[in-house]
Parts: sequence; C-alpha cells; structure tokens
Amino acid sequence: MTTQPGEQLVYQRPEAMSEVYTHYCPGCTHGIAHRLVAEVIDELGIREKTVGVAPVGCSVFAYNYFECDFVVAAHGRAPAMATGLKRVLPDRVVFTYQGDGDLASIGLAEIMHAALRGENITVIFINNAIYGMTGGQMAPTTLPGMKTTSSPNGRDVESSGFPIRMSELLAQMDGATYVARRSLHNPTEVRKAKKAIKQAFENQIHGFGFSMVELLSSCPTNWDVTPAEALKFIETQMLPVYPLGDYKSIKS
Repeated sequence: MTTQPGEQLVYQRPEAMSEVYTHYCPGCTHGIAHRLVAEVIDELGIREKTVGVAPVGCSVFAYNYFECDFVVAAHGRAPAMATGLKRVLPDRVVFTYQGDGDLASIGLAEIMHAALRGENITVIFINNAIYGMTGGQMAPTTLPGMKTTSSPNGRDVESSGFPIRMSELLAQMDGATYVARRSLHNPTEVRKAKKAIKQAFENQIHGFGFSMVELLSSCPTNWDVTPAEALKFIETQMLPVYPLGDYKSIKS
C-alpha cells in the first residue's frame, strides 16, 4: 500500500493474513485475534517458519486465513499435534489456536500435560464462555447463571459446577513459563492482548517453554445480543469472573 505526500499509513493487512473473507459472524472477535497473531508473526519475521494448529470449532478454517503453514487437529488434540511438530521440527515456531470447548473440555488433559511437560509451544486460547460452532451449548467456561441452549434457565453451579479458569490452572504447572489473560472488548485491551501474544511467541523463540494467552472474546450470535452489547457483556459480566493479567511470567 502506498501513501501520498503528507499522508501517514495507519492500517494495512498483515502479510501473514490471507486476502479472503472470514466466515465468522458479525461482531465476533475471532477476526481481531487473528489479526493480532498475524501482526506478531510479521513483526518477529517468522512467517516462513511458523506452523499453526487449527482446532475443531468456529476457528477450524483458520488455515484459510493465515499465510503460513497450518495443520488441523482432532477435537481437543491440538497441543498433542503441536508437541509432535515442535519435537520433530524444533526450528519451527508452533502455535495452537483453540476455543474453550476444544481446549477446556475435550482437550483439558492435552493442554494440562503439555504445560506440565513444558512443551516449547505457544497457545492462543479464545474464551467466549460458550460452544459457538455447535449451537450455543454450555461450555466449561460458561458463567454462573448464564443462559445457553443446554442451560436455558442459566448455568446452575449446584448441578453443573463452576466455570473453569484455565489461566489460573495452567499457571500452577511447573513447565509453564508464560500464562496471561487479556480481552478484546476495547482498543486499549486489544493493544495489551497483542503485547501478550508477542511475549508468548518470543518465549518460544528463546526456548523458554510453554506459553498460553487467553483472550476473552465475544459471541453475539449465541449470546443473542448485538455486537456492541456483546462487548459490554465481556466488560461487565466476564471480567469479574475472569480477571485480566499475567498469571505467570518467566523470561529467563
């Protein structure tokens, strides 16, 4: 993209993003998360040696949206596939991109053991408190009292338990070196999210071990709200349950 004299370029598509339309619903913040990852890949100059692992879920087609190598894992098994890729190709930068149903439910054992082993991979974890692709069912991250298609009266913690806090959980694992939770509900938090993603990739490049960045994300379609209301929901309802911050940070 070229600029005219006196003009300043403020926005352009990252080279690591494909020039295609995404399939995500209007107001979904998967697109923002994709862009942040792509910007970090470009800024670190690692596009030609990066391998992404797509999950089963809303972001299953992530391989169409990034200009880097990609593979698709079975539901919940992205950390296992990433482990194999990184061990066989240690010079590659390997990251998984997973939703809360994929990572925190069927893939819970996979992600915990990857962190315990200190696998030198980067995990981008999208937490929208619901199963998105399959119709809006209650997820392990669904808030107490939150209505879903499988909890129409709201999540009852007495019968369904409390939501799982993955950042707090994985930060306890000895093999984890960087675990952070950020949000995508306003520009300030988006900038902080990018900084955390960059730190997670840099940790892998330096060989420090397992890193995960959790991103609080919106799902207007399954929450049955407008995009603007969805961002407000993150701020007023999700942040009290999922506080933002660095839960573990080891840089050397």
